[in-house]
Amino acid sequence: MTDDKTSSSKPDDQHPKTLHPAYSVSNIQSKIRTLDGTSVTYSSWVKLFKFHCVAYRVLNHIDDTQPPATTDPNYSEWKELDALVSQWIYSTVSDDLLTRILDTEASARTSWINLEKIFLSNKKAKAAALETRFVNLTLVACSSVEDYCKQLKDLANQLEDVDQSVTESRLVLQLVRCRLGSCQIDA
Repeated sequence: MTDDKTSSSKPDDQHPKTLHPAYSVSNIQSKIRTLDGTSVTYSSWVKLFKFHCVAYRVLNHIDDTQPPATTDPNYSEWKELDALVSQWIYSTVSDDLLTRILDTEASARTSWINLEKIFLSNKKAKAAALETRFVNLTLVACSSVEDYCKQLKDLANQLEDVDQSVTESRLVLQLVRCRLGSCQIDA
């Protein structure tokens, strides 16, 4: 009588290892736009990045999940995936932000937290500065009415990142104020 286990099974080194889904990503920039803090706001970028991490099963590299111990047999694979997620972060931030967070010794989680600190620290001061820019933006400072509307919307999105929501009606009022001549139109 033949033992079914031994006759049909192969040693572990003969079984092909399955490739983690994260390794199938060839161009992260095509999936996540570059975070610059202006046209792509921090909150939008975070949503896209997290969505991507869930899809490719690497969310544990940016959330507060503890990494395996260095003595854990899975540590080497975790470390490789963590480097990959770090590369995703570095590849989807502006050059200015990259120079502020780039650290070859840092984990993806550390880089994630450093970005969070850049965008979410000093919220009140950032909100005040953005609010001033929002109310003082003039049509003359823009290349067109379309550019003016885009800049207003970008500032509103940036204000959202610092917990200062701008309603659609407030956006319209700011635009109408300019169109009615309350803001500077001619140089």
